[in-house]
Amino acid sequence: MSKCDHKIAIETAMKAAMRAKDKPTLGTIRLILADLKRIEVDERIDVDNDRVIAVLDKMLKQRRDSIEQYRAADREDLAVIEETEMVVIQTFLPAQLSEQEIADLITAAISASGAESMKDMGKVMGILKPQLQGRADVGAVSGKIKAALA
Repeated sequence: MSKCDHKIAIETAMKAAMRAKDKPTLGTIRLILADLKRIEVDERIDVDNDRVIAVLDKMLKQRRDSIEQYRAADREDLAVIEETEMVVIQTFLPAQLSEQEIADLITAAISASGAESMKDMGKVMGILKPQLQGRADVGAVSGKIKAALA
Protein backbone atom coordinates (compact mmCIF):
# COMPACT_ATOMS: atom_id res chain seq x y z
CA MET A 1 0.00 0.00 0.00
CA SER A 2 1.30 3.40 -0.87
CA LYS A 3 0.99 6.37 1.43
CA CYS A 4 -1.13 9.29 0.39
CA ASP A 5 0.58 12.32 -1.14
CA HIS A 6 -0.56 14.72 1.59
CA LYS A 7 0.82 12.55 4.38
CA ILE A 8 4.16 12.20 2.56
CA ALA A 9 4.32 15.99 2.17
CA ILE A 10 3.67 16.44 5.89
CA GLU A 11 6.36 13.93 6.82
CA THR A 12 8.82 15.62 4.45
CA ALA A 13 8.01 19.00 6.00
CA MET A 14 8.64 17.51 9.45
CA LYS A 15 12.13 16.43 8.42
CA ALA A 16 12.82 19.90 6.98
CA ALA A 17 11.58 21.55 10.19
CA MET A 18 13.82 19.24 12.23
CA ARG A 19 16.87 20.14 10.14
CA ALA A 20 16.01 23.85 10.38
CA LYS A 21 15.42 23.55 14.15
CA ASP A 22 12.04 25.26 13.64
CA LYS A 23 10.37 24.22 16.89
CA PRO A 24 6.96 25.91 16.39
CA THR A 25 6.48 24.35 12.95
CA LEU A 26 7.81 21.00 14.10
CA GLY A 27 5.42 20.97 17.06
CA THR A 28 2.42 21.65 14.84
CA ILE A 29 3.46 19.01 12.29
CA ARG A 30 3.85 16.47 15.09
CA LEU A 31 0.31 17.28 16.25
CA ILE A 32 -0.98 16.66 12.72
CA LEU A 33 0.89 13.37 12.37
CA ALA A 34 -0.22 12.22 15.83
CA ASP A 35 -3.85 12.84 14.88
CA LEU A 36 -3.43 10.93 11.62
CA LYS A 37 -1.68 8.05 13.40
CA ARG A 38 -4.48 7.91 16.00
CA ILE A 39 -7.03 7.54 13.21
CA GLU A 40 -4.97 4.84 11.50
CA VAL A 41 -4.61 2.86 14.73
CA ASP A 42 -8.20 3.33 15.95
CA GLU A 43 -9.81 2.51 12.62
CA ARG A 44 -7.12 0.13 11.33
CA ILE A 45 -6.85 1.98 8.01
CA ASP A 46 -4.31 3.95 6.01
CA VAL A 47 -5.59 7.50 5.68
CA ASP A 48 -6.17 8.75 2.15
CA ASN A 49 -5.80 12.30 0.83
CA ASP A 50 -9.46 13.15 1.46
CA ARG A 51 -9.22 12.04 5.08
CA VAL A 52 -6.00 14.02 5.61
CA ILE A 53 -7.71 17.15 4.27
CA ALA A 54 -10.73 16.52 6.51
CA VAL A 55 -8.44 16.17 9.56
CA LEU A 56 -6.52 19.34 8.68
CA ASP A 57 -9.78 21.20 8.11
CA LYS A 58 -11.04 20.08 11.53
CA MET A 59 -7.78 21.20 13.15
CA LEU A 60 -8.17 24.63 11.52
CA LYS A 61 -11.71 24.96 12.83
CA GLN A 62 -10.55 24.02 16.33
CA ARG A 63 -7.89 26.71 16.19
CA ARG A 64 -10.36 29.34 14.96
CA ASP A 65 -12.65 28.51 17.89
CA SER A 66 -9.74 28.60 20.34
CA ILE A 67 -8.54 31.97 19.06
CA GLU A 68 -12.00 33.40 19.52
CA GLN A 69 -12.18 32.08 23.10
CA TYR A 70 -8.66 33.23 23.98
CA ARG A 71 -9.34 36.72 22.69
CA ALA A 72 -12.62 36.86 24.63
CA ALA A 73 -10.62 35.91 27.75
CA ASP A 74 -7.96 38.54 26.91
CA ARG A 75 -5.25 35.90 26.36
CA GLU A 76 -3.56 37.29 23.26
CA ASP A 77 -0.42 35.23 24.00
CA LEU A 78 -2.34 31.97 23.52
CA ALA A 79 -4.24 33.31 20.50
CA VAL A 80 -0.91 34.08 18.78
CA ILE A 81 0.25 30.47 19.30
CA GLU A 82 -2.97 29.17 17.75
CA GLU A 83 -2.59 31.55 14.79
CA THR A 84 0.96 30.29 14.23
CA GLU A 85 -0.35 26.71 14.20
CA MET A 86 -3.07 27.72 11.72
CA VAL A 87 -0.45 29.05 9.30
CA VAL A 88 1.44 25.74 9.40
CA ILE A 89 -1.74 23.67 8.97
CA GLN A 90 -2.87 25.80 6.01
CA THR A 91 0.37 25.05 4.15
CA PHE A 92 -0.82 21.45 3.73
CA LEU A 93 -4.31 22.34 2.49
CA PRO A 94 -5.35 23.15 -1.08
CA ALA A 95 -5.40 26.82 -2.03
CA GLN A 96 -8.21 28.75 -0.34
CA LEU A 97 -11.17 29.79 -2.49
CA SER A 98 -11.72 33.46 -3.22
CA GLU A 99 -14.94 35.22 -2.19
CA GLN A 100 -16.06 35.21 -5.84
CA GLU A 101 -15.36 31.48 -6.24
CA ILE A 102 -17.37 30.78 -3.07
CA ALA A 103 -20.25 32.95 -4.32
CA ASP A 104 -20.21 31.12 -7.67
CA LEU A 105 -20.25 27.71 -5.94
CA ILE A 106 -23.18 28.79 -3.75
CA THR A 107 -25.15 30.01 -6.77
CA ALA A 108 -24.44 26.77 -8.67
CA ALA A 109 -25.39 24.60 -5.66
CA ILE A 110 -28.65 26.48 -5.08
CA SER A 111 -29.55 26.10 -8.73
CA ALA A 112 -28.51 22.40 -8.87
CA SER A 113 -30.49 21.51 -5.74
CA GLY A 114 -33.54 23.57 -6.66
CA ALA A 115 -33.36 25.23 -3.23
CA GLU A 116 -35.90 27.97 -2.67
CA SER A 117 -35.88 28.64 1.07
CA MET A 118 -34.08 27.99 4.35
CA LYS A 119 -35.67 24.55 4.60
CA ASP A 120 -33.51 23.53 1.61
CA MET A 121 -30.27 24.55 3.36
CA GLY A 122 -29.27 20.89 3.91
CA LYS A 123 -29.48 20.11 0.20
CA VAL A 124 -27.23 23.04 -0.65
CA MET A 125 -24.72 22.18 2.10
CA GLY A 126 -24.67 18.57 0.92
CA ILE A 127 -23.53 19.71 -2.51
CA LEU A 128 -21.07 22.34 -1.27
CA LYS A 129 -19.34 20.61 1.64
CA PRO A 130 -17.15 18.28 -0.47
CA GLN A 131 -16.17 21.19 -2.72
CA LEU A 132 -15.29 23.43 0.23
CA GLN A 133 -13.43 20.86 2.35
CA GLY A 134 -10.09 22.38 3.30
CA ARG A 135 -10.56 25.28 0.90
CA ALA A 136 -12.94 27.54 2.87
CA ASP A 137 -14.42 27.98 6.34
CA VAL A 138 -17.66 26.00 6.01
CA GLY A 139 -19.18 27.91 8.95
CA ALA A 140 -18.64 31.25 7.24
CA VAL A 141 -19.99 29.90 3.95
CA SER A 142 -23.07 28.64 5.80
CA GLY A 143 -23.92 32.24 6.69
CA LYS A 144 -23.62 33.25 3.04
CA ILE A 145 -25.92 30.41 2.00
CA LYS A 146 -28.51 31.54 4.56
CA ALA A 147 -28.32 35.07 3.18
CA ALA A 148 -28.74 33.79 -0.38
CA LEU A 149 -31.77 31.67 0.56
CA ALA A 150 -33.46 34.36 2.67
